[in-house]
Amino acid sequence: MIIDLPDTTVSQVAKHLVKMREEGGAVALGRVLTLVISARESVVEEAIEAANDASREHPMRVIVLTVREGDARLDAQIRVGGDAGASEVVVLRALGDAASNQESLLTGLLLPDAPVVAWWPDDAPEEPSETPLGRIAQRRITDAATATDVRAQIESLGRSHAPGDTDLAWTRLTHWREQLAAVLDQPPFEEVAAVEVRGAASSPSTALLAAWLQLALEVPVRWAYEKREEWDEGIKSVRLTRPSGDILLERPVPGDAVLTQPGQPEHDLHLPRRTLRECLAEELRRLDPDVLYGRVITEGWEKLGPPETGE
Repeated sequence: MIIDLPDTTVSQVAKHLVKMREEGGAVALGRVLTLVISARESVVEEAIEAANDASREHPMRVIVLTVREGDARLDAQIRVGGDAGASEVVVLRALGDAASNQESLLTGLLLPDAPVVAWWPDDAPEEPSETPLGRIAQRRITDAATATDVRAQIESLGRSHAPGDTDLAWTRLTHWREQLAAVLDQPPFEEVAAVEVRGAASSPSTALLAAWLQLALEVPVRWAYEKREEWDEGIKSVRLTRPSGDILLERPVPGDAVLTQPGQPEHDLHLPRRTLRECLAEELRRLDPDVLYGRVITEGWEKLGPPETGE
């Protein structure tokens, strides 16, 4: 069910939510958090779809805020039931001066005594923790993959990092990190002497994986961008050099990977690019600061040298 509330106020939106709860039952019971999405109009529906899917694992209230130029006005929309997954969605479209105090637009709609997570699906602010939305959130999610210059975006995230910040470029690395950790947990337990990471120039995950390996292994890490015409989606390969030979985890094509190890047959692995829903759901499983990400984006990145380029 979708209810449109044109030219309204936050107070009226809150009253409608209460009325719907009274008429339809305890809609808000069981909600574990409030997810606030700040996005451009062009990506709102994609973000809502991902949040609705993630809400089946994390029932929540979703508040979407878009800001546009124009005469001062607040339009709102409430979605529940089949249009909102296991959540309830409130879309706020603030025009002109109605968006001058974003914190006041949100505080009246937050679930009481529930954590707040902020998510910028597209244009992340330079200092997420210092924004009106960031100040009321326990966790702040950005996505460096949407930036024009992903390397500059990672540097900016490192400079402004505060406990509670995270980025979906880091979340997309989970399966790569699991595979590499599993390989190193097997015999012959040799020290890694060198590392090489290759991937697309459009992928911030390439740089973050290199920074993680630099931080974890404390060995020389080379990382390089592939030529666009040869590879233009995510991470291409990771090579770990040990005395007995190289371990190579490589994607010959997007979605599939081959693991090559000395003295063992090749292993074919399914390693697709993670969906927005999967990444968001993973981030919502923990509401405490991601200490490892903080170290990678600051310490690991500072130790990492500049990339080679295949362009």
